[in-house]
Amino acid sequence: MNWITKIIKAGEKIKTALHKRASKEDIANSDWTSCCKGPILKKDLEKNLWVCPDCIKHHRIKPKQRFDILFGKNNYEIFKTPIPNDDPLKWTDSKSYKDRLKSARKKTGLDCGMMVVCGNINNIKITAVASDFDFLGASMAAAEGEAFLYGVQYAIENKTPFLCISAGGGMRMMESLISLSQMTRTTLAINELKKNNLPYLVCITDPTAGGITASYAMLGDIHIAEPGALIAFAGARVIQGTVKEELPEGFQKSEYLEKTGFVDIIVQRKDLAEKIGALLSILLKKNSVISTEENETTENTQSLSKVAS
Repeated sequence: MNWITKIIKAGEKIKTALHKRASKEDIANSDWTSCCKGPILKKDLEKNLWVCPDCIKHHRIKPKQRFDILFGKNNYEIFKTPIPNDDPLKWTDSKSYKDRLKSARKKTGLDCGMMVVCGNINNIKITAVASDFDFLGASMAAAEGEAFLYGVQYAIENKTPFLCISAGGGMRMMESLISLSQMTRTTLAINELKKNNLPYLVCITDPTAGGITASYAMLGDIHIAEPGALIAFAGARVIQGTVKEELPEGFQKSEYLEKTGFVDIIVQRKDLAEKIGALLSILLKKNSVISTEENETTENTQSLSKVAS
């Protein structure tokens, strides 16, 4: 091998090393992530509740991180929820569904894509559920439906408000009609909450789409959303291809949905606990003495308007 061949081969190795794409695992384990101005240390982002200080982008976070922000670090009870049999339809594509579940559980440390807890905000006991997007895109299947129903049942039995922090791409295709039936089951559960006069609040986070939007994410007494969250049923390109028109700027973002009435209030992550506490205090009549039904309606309407503003 002459010196020219050696130089060429060395150059090719350097070029390959420079252009080699990092694996998903390498990115996940890195100390860095990216945002509007390029790389940013994860520890710096974490100090700001995983919100970019420059563009205010609310990065996706895990259920435990959300509950630490809302209730205080580890200041809540985590429930063990029922887990149905895995893979009822014996689904296989490029990998078996059982293998996908195994990988998701190893990655997230969760048995399913939802975590159910009970904690306190402003001395108000709250039952809450949050989804983990790292668990198969926070898609909804039988186990997630069981988790949601477990949380609702606990709320009813203990007379607590119920908070849902929604995320996910919709119903899980590996469970077909079993997953689609969770739309009905969660809707019926929410109706039971309302029959028991218990507040149902939804905090919509990025992304919330598909059957999740078409069921429990849009049935709240009050809909809160984080800034810039994608909230949709079908994808924007599908809709544009159907209506054959340009869609409005910011279509399917939380700010647009607030203007069109699907979202009641947009709240930054740092203010969520305070706002939720204030809203629940009003809904549970903690801050007012009611003398007549008419005064109750007027005062609650004014108070809610004030909190929302």
